[in-house]
Amino acid sequence: MGRELEKYELVERSIIKTYRKRIWNPFLIALKNYKLVNAGDKIAVCISGGKDSMLMAKLLQELHKYSEVPFELVYLVMNPGYNAENLKKIEDNAKLLHMPITVFETNIFNVADKTEKSPCYLCARMRRGHLYKKAQDLGCNKIALGHHFNDVIETTLLGMFYGSQLQSMPPKLHSTNFKGMELIRPMYCIHEDAIIAWQKYNELEFIQCACRFTENCDNGTGDSKRQEIKQLIKELKKTNPNIEKSIFNSIHSVCLDTMVGYKSNGVEHSFLDNYDENKLNKH
Repeated sequence: MGRELEKYELVERSIIKTYRKRIWNPFLIALKNYKLVNAGDKIAVCISGGKDSMLMAKLLQELHKYSEVPFELVYLVMNPGYNAENLKKIEDNAKLLHMPITVFETNIFNVADKTEKSPCYLCARMRRGHLYKKAQDLGCNKIALGHHFNDVIETTLLGMFYGSQLQSMPPKLHSTNFKGMELIRPMYCIHEDAIIAWQKYNELEFIQCACRFTENCDNGTGDSKRQEIKQLIKELKKTNPNIEKSIFNSIHSVCLDTMVGYKSNGVEHSFLDNYDENKLNKH
């Protein structure tokens, strides 16, 4: 009779077995389709303490365990000013899941709290910059963030409805401010409902958001623009169960020939730029 598995081993088994189709396989598909992890990479796995980043860390940890491709991982936790309870929760979960985290301190929340204009935007930019800098100092060439499938399609609709532009969230991108650094999103193809199911299945409890006032977060019932988009998609799914897949596929099949205008590398283009030339080419 074999020994009883520890909690972290049960969690790891659930990823590979119970949620193989809904989590592990989509994770591998994203890695392959978008070429996210390469030989020789040293990746800073950025952990905020929420369900998404903690699952991402376990996925990459499992990949590292079994992959024939040689790469390194650093489990990076930035403390932007969490209260003591939330920081302890992150540290306790890391210990429970056998995740050797590296914690570093910043004063981001204090700085963001003092700005009157878009504190959330400033906070997000500062957090990204601090993560890039720390990862670079540790010899990493990539940072991994826990954005998932639903983040991708919601961001696409948010840009359309509230930003007056068609833009999305790419699976990877080069940093413009930190030379040689790249951002990757390994959970790009994983649906949020699968992440929630995995968390509940393993009876795990994570902090709800990366804000100092986490205890005041409503965990998905608020009136933010993103919550409006979530609710809209939920309603659309009632009559079109494939709506999420359609939105996701659409950002992979953009037809520029039918676009009135678009921006590339910061330069705006119009369909009029080559309109008459295209007419001549058709004759």
